[in-house]
Amino acid sequence: MKTNDLHVGQRIALELLWGLARCIAVLPYWFKYYVLESILFFLLCDLLHYRRRIILENLRNSFPERSERELRRLARKYYHTLAQMFIDTFNFTYMPARKIRRCFSIENIDEERRLTRGGDWIAIMGHFGCWEVGSFMPFYDDTVQAVGIYHPLRSKVLDSFYRRLRSSSYSVPVAKRQAMRFYLHHRDTGYNGRRLALGMIADQNPPARPDAHWFRFLNQDTVFYDGAEQMAVRYGMPILFTAVERVARGRYRIRFESLYDGVEPVGKHEITERYVRRLERMIVERPELWMWSHRRWKQKPDAEM
Repeated sequence: MKTNDLHVGQRIALELLWGLARCIAVLPYWFKYYVLESILFFLLCDLLHYRRRIILENLRNSFPERSERELRRLARKYYHTLAQMFIDTFNFTYMPARKIRRCFSIENIDEERRLTRGGDWIAIMGHFGCWEVGSFMPFYDDTVQAVGIYHPLRSKVLDSFYRRLRSSSYSVPVAKRQAMRFYLHHRDTGYNGRRLALGMIADQNPPARPDAHWFRFLNQDTVFYDGAEQMAVRYGMPILFTAVERVARGRYRIRFESLYDGVEPVGKHEITERYVRRLERMIVERPELWMWSHRRWKQKPDAEM
């Protein structure tokens, strides 16, 4: 979705939203992450009860061993995370170099270079913590161009907002349906002379397919995107799991872990299985950081399956 595709009213709404976000981004840290976040938490949790039924249902099904009191306490922690996500998103509309250093760090950037052998690779992650931080990974490795593979949003205004948010000298957004064409076009020459790191978030609810493979994930039968696995096997691209850690409000650290080296023989769905198990372990360790308000389990496997 390009800005030129918006009508006048949508363009005005986009610029107002972007202007509001930039105004929030330049506010003092203490005001954003203590005052504004508290206000957002109150609105989402106590006033609007935003998707409370979905959140609690997802938590109950994922952690059946926990008491109702524990689950409601966990839900409130998640609302704090959700409020912080809004602030983080607005914060990223203004990210000079000094601010990137404060907000985001990589624990093992040298390991990334070794595991990828200086070639193109796939960074796979989940809706955990703040996934937008991956867009700034090339700040610590200027040989890489981050390519954010995304699923377009229904709202043209929000879709344009996120495209602009993810467009920088570090990152370029590419719609999911165009990802293969984009990669094949730049595979030999790179992007602006840089090798490609294709960023994929693979824990959404994918469209129903008759050949979908189901995994046991958080005590529920769950279907996952397998596009990263297919692409990696076909073109011999390493896949690195991007583990996100929140070290403070608005401060994140990521660590790259190898899921596939690009050459080892693997069975069908094996790489996706590794991703599912690693993501599940990360969620169990810090459940409040995952996106529980998403209707992740709308699909159910057929009775025969």
